[in-house]
Amino acid sequence: MRLVIIGAGFAGMYAALSAARLREIQGVTPDKLEIALVAPEPTLVVRPRLYEPKPETLTAPLSDVLKAIDVTYVQGSAETIDTKSRMVQIATATGTRKSLSYDRLVVATGSRLFRPAIPGLAEHGFSVDSLDDALALDKHLHGLAKRPAVNGRDTVVVAGGGFTGIEAATEMPTRLREILGKHAKTRIVIVERNAGIAPDMGAGARPVIEEALRKLGVETRIGVGVTGLDKSGVTLSSGEHIETETVIWAAGIRAAPLTAQVPAERDNFGRLLVDRCLRVPGVDGVFATGDAARAACDDDGNYALMSCQHATRMGAFAGNNAAAELLGVPTRPYHQKVYVTCLDLGEAGALFTRGWERKVELVGDVAKKTKQEINTVWIYPPKPERAAALASADPERVTDL
Repeated sequence: MRLVIIGAGFAGMYAALSAARLREIQGVTPDKLEIALVAPEPTLVVRPRLYEPKPETLTAPLSDVLKAIDVTYVQGSAETIDTKSRMVQIATATGTRKSLSYDRLVVATGSRLFRPAIPGLAEHGFSVDSLDDALALDKHLHGLAKRPAVNGRDTVVVAGGGFTGIEAATEMPTRLREILGKHAKTRIVIVERNAGIAPDMGAGARPVIEEALRKLGVETRIGVGVTGLDKSGVTLSSGEHIETETVIWAAGIRAAPLTAQVPAERDNFGRLLVDRCLRVPGVDGVFATGDAARAACDDDGNYALMSCQHATRMGAFAGNNAAAELLGVPTRPYHQKVYVTCLDLGEAGALFTRGWERKVELVGDVAKKTKQEINTVWIYPPKPERAAALASADPERVTDL
């Protein structure tokens, strides 16, 4: 029997760990149940940190962890999924292709930044969506120091006032001063289409965020969108033109395109609709998890968000349940009633909230310490020690805050 997991992000990593954990508990050897993880590199990109400087350091190796728990790593990019023949076709780095059959499949392909067809966005926009994107932005920012301080060199416009946009914008004053010098007259502007900044963070958190932006001198343009980019800067729907050499696009994400190959229902974000055990209804043998799945967290109408907090726990349930079906043991319904957010606010500290209503619990330096612990400890892979790694993937305990 073979369980195939596509993706080495937070959901894919925990699917592999959890499936291996159940295999061990049931006393089944790897030759009886092979667990294979398919990804271009055996590396976890610590995506929630890509707004930070030195993005080249924001990865974590997975090879030793996978070896420790007897998970087969298959290098390559999954190109096609044939759910009728239960085959995945993989493109390798050398340009060859190979097929991998499966008895159960976990789609953990993550998400991608949504880039609309705005004139100039592809040519002049940056992002912190992927490691390559973050590296390109970092190289661009360092290159600014070689240019004259004219034509908006010291201005950064962030399109999108949600979680990612706020973290990128509030980190930018520090990053620019380190590159351009402490006397540089930097200007940061967040552009948000909605009627208020941080539209999903709730009324309690918003005043804290707004005060942090004031403290840092970050400007906002609310209720307007970006209509075009060119070499001179960015044009807004209000007609305003802001001179800048740096526009960071952070306005929404969608499930990775591979999910479209699974013949099932999807939501507006491209996520596959799944049942409580994260199966894709009507498609035998296929589970979806993380940003690839729209899953109910509870019986109160709350659904998992496209975040690493939900992806890790969803991954653990998906891996466990896919393995459980093959091993003939009961599956476990996914649930995640506890939900917290920890928003980095640069030199203004951070903001920690709990619950779907985003009740503010910590602010400032205290919240910043929690954010730093999350970013440097909690979201990283377990150590490559078999017992500890497997124990970390108990679905009922993953991200139990």
